[in-house]
Formats: sequence, C-alpha cells, structure tokens
Amino acid sequence: METGNKHNHENHIHSGLLGKNTELYFSILCGILLGFGYLSAFTGLGPNVALGLYIGAYFFGGFFTAKEAVATMAKGGFEIDFLMLVAAAGAAILDEWAEGALLLFLFSLGHALEHYAMGRARKSIEALANLAPPTAILHQGGIEREVNIEELSLGDIILIKPNSKIPVDGVVVKGITSVNQAPVTGESVPVDKRPVDDVDKDYSTDEKIKPENRVFAGTINGSSVIEVKVIREADDSTIARLIRMVNEAEKQKSPTQLFTDKFEKFFVPSVLLLVALLCLAFLVIDEPFSKSFYRAMSVLVAASPCALAISTPSAVLSGVARAARGGVLIKGGRPLEDLGNLEAVAFDKTGTLTEGKPKLTNIITLAGKEEDFLKLLVAVESQSDHPLAEAIVNGIKEKNPDIQEPEPKNVKGIVGKGVSAEIDGETILIGNKSLFRDNGGLPKELEEKVTGLEQGGHTTMIAKKGVTFIGIVSLMDVPRAEAKVVLSKLAALGIKEMIMLTGDNQKVAEAVAGQIGITVARGNLMPEDKVAAVEQLDTQFGKVAMVGDGVNDAPAMAKSTVGIAMGAAGSDVALETADIALMGDKLIALPFAIGLSRKARTIIKQNLWISLGMVAILIPLTITGIASLGPAVIAHEGSTLLVVFNALRLLMYEPKK
Repeated sequence: METGNKHNHENHIHSGLLGKNTELYFSILCGILLGFGYLSAFTGLGPNVALGLYIGAYFFGGFFTAKEAVATMAKGGFEIDFLMLVAAAGAAILDEWAEGALLLFLFSLGHALEHYAMGRARKSIEALANLAPPTAILHQGGIEREVNIEELSLGDIILIKPNSKIPVDGVVVKGITSVNQAPVTGESVPVDKRPVDDVDKDYSTDEKIKPENRVFAGTINGSSVIEVKVIREADDSTIARLIRMVNEAEKQKSPTQLFTDKFEKFFVPSVLLLVALLCLAFLVIDEPFSKSFYRAMSVLVAASPCALAISTPSAVLSGVARAARGGVLIKGGRPLEDLGNLEAVAFDKTGTLTEGKPKLTNIITLAGKEEDFLKLLVAVESQSDHPLAEAIVNGIKEKNPDIQEPEPKNVKGIVGKGVSAEIDGETILIGNKSLFRDNGGLPKELEEKVTGLEQGGHTTMIAKKGVTFIGIVSLMDVPRAEAKVVLSKLAALGIKEMIMLTGDNQKVAEAVAGQIGITVARGNLMPEDKVAAVEQLDTQFGKVAMVGDGVNDAPAMAKSTVGIAMGAAGSDVALETADIALMGDKLIALPFAIGLSRKARTIIKQNLWISLGMVAILIPLTITGIASLGPAVIAHEGSTLLVVFNALRLLMYEPKK
C-alpha cells in the first residue's frame, strides 16, 4: 500500500465555482449548517430538520476531502483524507451525525487554512516570476517598438528607460547608470553599470563578463537611459533559471523528511490494524459494538499523521523561499538541513576571500622624487597588458588622475621577469628579483627589503634607471572588505574550523589568513590536494562546506557535504555544481544562509516534537475514552495548523546584526 500526502498541492485543485477560495467558503457553509443543526434541537424544529442540516454540512465539509481521496486512490495511493472520510462515515453509521459533521467542518477548515498559509510561502517564490516585465522596447534599424520578451533574439538591442525593470539578461552597450540588483543577487546597494568595450562582440557564451557591464532580468534601472544587448533569451535568463531551480528544490527531500516518510510507511498500517482491533473490542469487553466503533473512529482521527506529513515540507519550502528572496539559491531540503549542521567551512582564497585581482599596496622610492618615480612606472607599465602592470597603472592613476608620463621607447617584455624600456636615453628595468640577478644582482639591503615584503604576501617589482635603483612597488590580492566581519559572524554562529585552501605559496596564504581571521591556511595546493583537504575535514567534523567560484573548485565542492558557489548570477557552471549558490558576489550572504539554515533546523525539530507529541498524547486518551471524537479533531487539526504557521516564521527571518 502506498501512503499518500494530503499536502501534495501539485496534484490537487482546491478551487471551484467560487474561485480559488471555494474550499474555504465550503468549509464555512459546513460550519453554518452545523451550527443551525445544533440550534434546531432548542427551537423544536424536530430531528428530521436537524438531520437535513447535518447532511448538508457533510456535503460541504466532505466535498474537497472526498475529491482528494478519490483522486489519490484512483492512482493507487492512500490519502490521510480517506481516514477522515472513514471516521465521518462511521459516525453517520452510528447515527452520530453531529459528531461527524463537526469532524468534517474542522478538518475542512484546517485543510483550507493550511492551503492558504502554504500559499503564502509559495507566493514568495512565485513573486520571482513577476520580476521581469513581459515586454521590451526593441531598438532596430533606427526604429523603436514594443515587443513581447519571448520575441527577442540573442544580439538584439533593447532600450531601458529610467526607473524601469530590465526584461532580459544582457550587457550595456550605451549609457551609464546604476542598477538595483537586490531582486536577483540580494545586494542592498545599487551597482554602477557602463558600456562594454567591444559592442559587436558576442557575449552570449562569455562567462567572464565584468559585473559593471552585465545586467540581469528583473533588476531595476536607475535614473539614466541605457541600451542593452540581449545575451540570454527570456526563458533562459538568470531569474528564469532561478525560479526553475527553486521549484525543483521543493521536490528534493531533506533527511528529516525521508525519516518521516519512512516512519509513515510503518505507522499508517499500524494505525489501521489498531483501529480494526478496537472495532472488535466489544467481543472482549462488555460494551456495545457502537461504543467500540466510536472509540475506533476517535483513535483513527487522533492517529492520522497530518501534522507530521506537513511539518518538514512546510519548513523547507519557507526556508528556500526566504533564501531566494535574500539572493541565495538553496537546492532543496538536504543542503538546507546540512548547512545548518556544519562546524567546518573550507574556502578557496582567490576571488572568494580576496578580491581576485592584484592591487597596488606599496610604493617605496629609493632615489629621486616620488613624482618622477610614479611617472616612470606609468609610462612603462601602461605599454604592457600584464595584470600586474594594469594594477600598477590603475593604482597610481586612482590617486594621481592628472599624472603626465613621458613617452617610452623600445619597450620589451621579458617573459616571467619584467619589462625593459628607454626614457630620456636611459635604460629602464622594472621586474622581479630574477630580472636583476641576470643584470648584476641586488644590493643586500634592497634584497632584504624585497624579501620582507614577499614574506608578508606581497608580489614585488623593482625599478632601476641606468645604474641606479630608484624604487620598489608591491602588489597583493587583497582580502575582501567584508571577509573579516563574515568570518567573525561565522564563528559566532558556531563554525569551529575555517580553513583556506589556495594554490598560492604558503607565505601569501598565511599573510591573508592573518588579516581576516582564518583559523588554518594551506598553500601550494593543486586541485586534487583541495579534494584531499576537504575529505580530511569531513572525517574530522562529519560535515564540511566548500566555498568557491564553482569552476576551479568544482572537484572539492563535489566532495564536500555542501558545495557553495560565490557570485553565481549568470554563471551556468556555478549554478550546476553547487548545492547552494550565492547569487551576488557578496561573501556577507554566507552567514545569512547558515543562520537561516540553523533556524530552519530548529523549526523542523519543533514541528516534529509537536506532531509526534500530539499523536502520542491523543492515541492513549482516545483508546481509554478520556477524549472523544470532537476534542480529538480539535487537537489534531490544531497541531497541523500550528506546525504550518511555525514553519512560516522562516519567511520573516532576519539575520542578527
């Protein structure tokens, strides 16, 4: 026998002639007829009028219950609703029409209110679908016209007006603006956007589009007009994929849900056996069959695991919906529960704990004026496309926007070492220690200064003009501004071990770790070494999360209990490989996700205690006759609604400041 679930909303329709709330209206009509039936006893209308009112109450109270039970039984399933119908039919057989009508009224009212409450959680998810507007202004051949977003093709140019929603994923090709990305990434501050360098390039397969160039469907444009090139069709936008994944997440059962499903498989047949035995109690004890049957029906109601069946799904649905609203995609109940049970988190360094790109950290002038040294650096390094050269030029120009550099000649790159050039007839060398070992070596004092910087995690470049060493510049992939705060919040949440895994050398790893509060730093790691480190943490702590970019760290993320991808908005690989995706490139979303998961685990445990506790109390009370059918129904339906509304508290979850 297959046990079904009365809460499988995807397979049942609860609306009718009176709209989506028909079930609730039927329940209220059932209650009104039941009330008039009770009153008829005091008004002298006679038993036939009361019976007619009770039968009417049976119809309105049992309509949707019977509809669900029959639909499920036709598919070979077994509904909790069926148990309620049997109990109501049993009451009618015993001529206890009032008790049966009370059962159907409270059960149908509880059912209707429960669907209403669960609908609130679903609305948080469905609201995502309404983020993107249905139409866009297509700019084609000098003509602007409004089209449905389904008509847009890759490469089309669309016009986005000020303070309007962006309809599809794309790149900015004209105009400068700021965009509110909170609906997709959870970022609270608008993000500045500017045009791409190459307007004609095909960006639809480019995974490395800069954040300042990219826009997402469902986000809100600022106060400027911009033109956007479409890079994803409407049904493949980030928001569309997010909706699909959140809906898919509902179907993935958590460990607790799997436990309750297994429990129900044994529990429901046991209850049916107990009810059958209680129906035969009149053969053993001195009482009429009617009393044995009535007691059996009371036990049937008391033991129906309605609250147990809905306790975990309602919490998972609410938790996933709240996470999505905060820019975090949690792919189902398992990662939601596992994330809240973690004591260890492993982090990739580059791009996760750090900015992912080198920044100018020190300028040390050894000879002449600093201004002349800066001009020389900009003149030579601006001729190179190396990331370090770009970082040096950008770092200097940020603080000295009006700098006027000389024109270098004969600029030559020296692979793996640096660059040479000529300025004012003198040879300029800028590079690492290896470059100068090939060109006469370094003075001892200068070499010690450079070594000291490198031990602190800096990458150093030495500059020499003619025969004179004129300065040192150092660069570093600096920690994210929020990294230290995030790690302290994780420690406050009970994360005992925070380990950084990186391919960079151990000195760099330790330098970054010391700045942000990482407990353990491991450098010089190949991808397979990261996997081994995650396995070791898993053995030590039982569960471990791996936080990375979803691309280079995919093997380690796959081995972890929970794989968490940073900056997953727009990234196919990150969305596919991770159990949890932080849609915005913001590390601060991690404590929010873990805090939410811990709250969800607490609520799931509370719901289990409420549901199992109520069954454990009601069964002996109804068997002994202390509680009759009416009180059993009230307690039973009360516990079902209690677990649902308890789960809905997750929709209002806010992280601690």
